[in-house]
Amino acid sequence: MINLETPRKFRAFVNQAHQVAAEMLRPNSRRYDLAEHEYPVELDMLAAMVDGLGASGTGSGAGASGVRRTAAAEDGVVNGSNLSSVLSIMEMCWGDVGLLLSMPRQGLGNSAIASVASDEQLQRFDGVWAAMAITEPGCGSDSAGIQTTARLDGDAYVLNGEKIFVTAGGRCDAVVVWATLDKSLGRAAIKSFVVMKDTPGMTVERLEHKLGIRASDTATIRFENCRVPRENLLGSADIDKGFAGVMQTFDNTRPLVAAMAVGCARASLELTRELLSEAGVHIDYDRPVHLQSAAAATYLAMEADWEAAYLLTLQAAWMADNGRPNSLQASIAKAKAGRTANDITLRCVELTGPLGYSEHHLLEKWSRDSKILDIFEGTQQIQQLIIARRLLGKTSAELK
Repeated sequence: MINLETPRKFRAFVNQAHQVAAEMLRPNSRRYDLAEHEYPVELDMLAAMVDGLGASGTGSGAGASGVRRTAAAEDGVVNGSNLSSVLSIMEMCWGDVGLLLSMPRQGLGNSAIASVASDEQLQRFDGVWAAMAITEPGCGSDSAGIQTTARLDGDAYVLNGEKIFVTAGGRCDAVVVWATLDKSLGRAAIKSFVVMKDTPGMTVERLEHKLGIRASDTATIRFENCRVPRENLLGSADIDKGFAGVMQTFDNTRPLVAAMAVGCARASLELTRELLSEAGVHIDYDRPVHLQSAAAATYLAMEADWEAAYLLTLQAAWMADNGRPNSLQASIAKAKAGRTANDITLRCVELTGPLGYSEHHLLEKWSRDSKILDIFEGTQQIQQLIIARRLLGKTSAELK
């Protein structure tokens, strides 16, 4: 049975993450939002600290690189790196989502490596900052439409194609690239490859200007006859063990994105409550909603929505820690948290009026930052489709 209290062994670590968010991320939030594409140098020290915590075992699961599916424990209950990661990410994104996404060695590619890499690959790519490249100009959430190809040529795979919206694509050391071994085989032939940044044939074409998470760079990357060592393929090269193995990554990364949404939404709720209180709006948890002001009733509804997203995120991470299939729960958490963060941050701007819409506070920024959390790692619509397939027992061919 899952215990909804923060595990005792994580409390000090979570408190440290909150302190970093309050003293380093939040104070620099506006600066790097305005200075898009300027590297946040403060993160070098923070990343070194996270590395140290992970190496010592004090911060097991610190950041994206800490997640890894494990077998179920004998007693059936483990609070491991997945749960630790979502708890710490919630705190960090209470500070700033874009800065969290800019942390060296904590990219979504690192989570992909941690999720499906062999022990030898884990050791070889230790300390590498890895981005994730899935989306293409003609292929978004439908991964079966991937056009980037990987052709085996001797001891290397030759990659050709273009990837867009690669988070940290300009700053990272390597990119985890999704490519197909054979377009005619659809999803089954899709594999992921670790491509080091200095590999000939790999070019960062441009950095995007964005609505939100402006502290994080987002790149377009082109691959032209890019030769990647055969041993850099993640997971099995067997097509019979294809897409399911690649998709395992999402079972671990979707709860992380849900955690980002939960943290950002909580920041908006806390500041909105302060501003409402200053304006004389009293929120009473002991009185029925219909007996309170419209602003108070709206706030209470948002809090209830937030708590549901928070609990679903914990559930998905806890299941991964305990070796339980969590594809359904990971999609439910991502769908709920992404939509909830969008709704809450925009409603908080609305409730606080001119203060929320201006740059006097960070509310307007959080509403911009939150939008991507409902889009990347699978859009709201794709998550609902996955959930429907799982609940109804339908295949992707049967339910499109």
